[in-house]
Amino acid sequence: MAELLKLLASEAADLQVISAAVQDSLMHVGDIQFDPKARRFVASLSRFRWEQAGALGPYERVRAALSFESVLQVKSKNLRRDAPDAIADILAIEFDGDAEPPSGTARIVLAGGGEIALGVECLDVTLADIGPVWPTSRRPDHERAES
Repeated sequence: MAELLKLLASEAADLQVISAAVQDSLMHVGDIQFDPKARRFVASLSRFRWEQAGALGPYERVRAALSFESVLQVKSKNLRRDAPDAIADILAIEFDGDAEPPSGTARIVLAGGGEIALGVECLDVTLADIGPVWPTSRRPDHERAES
């Protein structure tokens, strides 16, 4: 059985590790949820397993959950919220701290200029592989995508 990843972030340096792990993850817009009462943002991902990928493969993806706690607000741009089957490709997750820590804005940067901005009281982020793992013949290639 494949080893499943579980990462926690409570500061910006931790978030960089999660950002690297979710790079090139795909998510359906309909799989993004925000519960304002619980102050929780969750996205279900098809995560490329960079930590397992060799230069020539084999390559794998895994079902994963990305969650942010203590979320005060969610804003998005260039995201087809009216199209639940639309696919968004995650490039990175960044954090801009406020003048008075630990609050700030976590930004999920998407391919094509999209972004989801989460106003948070503090960083409380979890990335957990929930399975299953499946093979894929495609390795994301940013250089080819930009040409």
